[in-house]
Amino acid sequence: MTTTQLTPPVNHAAAQKKKMLRTRSSTVLGIIFLVVMLFPIYWMINASLQPSGNTLSASFLPLNPSFAGYEKAIADQGGNLLTSLIISMGTVVVTLAIAAPAAYALAQFKFRWISWALLAILIAQMIPGVVIANALYAAYNDLGLLNTYVGLILADATHAIPFAILIMRAFMMSIPPAIIEAARVDGAGQIRAFISIALPIAKNALITAGLFAFLFSWSDFLFALTLTTTDEIRPVTLGIYQYLGTQVSNWSAVMATAVLSSLPAIVLLVIAQKYIAAGASGGAVK
Repeated sequence: MTTTQLTPPVNHAAAQKKKMLRTRSSTVLGIIFLVVMLFPIYWMINASLQPSGNTLSASFLPLNPSFAGYEKAIADQGGNLLTSLIISMGTVVVTLAIAAPAAYALAQFKFRWISWALLAILIAQMIPGVVIANALYAAYNDLGLLNTYVGLILADATHAIPFAILIMRAFMMSIPPAIIEAARVDGAGQIRAFISIALPIAKNALITAGLFAFLFSWSDFLFALTLTTTDEIRPVTLGIYQYLGTQVSNWSAVMATAVLSSLPAIVLLVIAQKYIAAGASGGAVK
């Protein structure tokens, strides 16, 4: 004798309603977290538009905005912004020029020492910046590279190159070896195959590595503080730091400088976000 076990009917309407409730709750929580994280940025912009220059008496909304803070910020910090732009662009060029061929070699060549090279790169990435800054100061003092664009570019590149190598190597390992071998059969050397085949395929990884190198250099404060001793070359991060001591009664100029210094990073991230997503995940699947 067999017994039949009856299952209760599924209430699809209730399940759908419960799913929608969870989705709405997650959306509300996400919006709350987003507002909390973005509020400092909003207050920075709001304070930069205050006519009084005092953040303590600032209204929640800039009903009577004033651009006097931006005028003073551009007059006082415009040269520092240009200095940071030159240093950051130079860092991107140096980083890609070194990291791209290194990543290609570590991805395509099969040598026993590659694992040791990767270990050395990881160790270099973990060295504290203050240790590198102190060592570079002693070396730069002997080489005459203090207070120079070249010195700051090379210093910032030391921080960006290991990270760029790891990103681009993960992507270049996904390049099918048959493509490189076909180029070699057609008479292309390793350099030609790297320039004509690997670099165009790894465009997303190049953009990602270059963007992070730019952001590393643009936000650098430690090397700027350690390797510059005069006002001839002063990145904007150091300029804001020194600006705080002279503009304690005019916070609108300080906040305007912070807003202007944030614009390049925001613009680049918005423009290159699709390349960043592709470059970061491109080496995950072969």
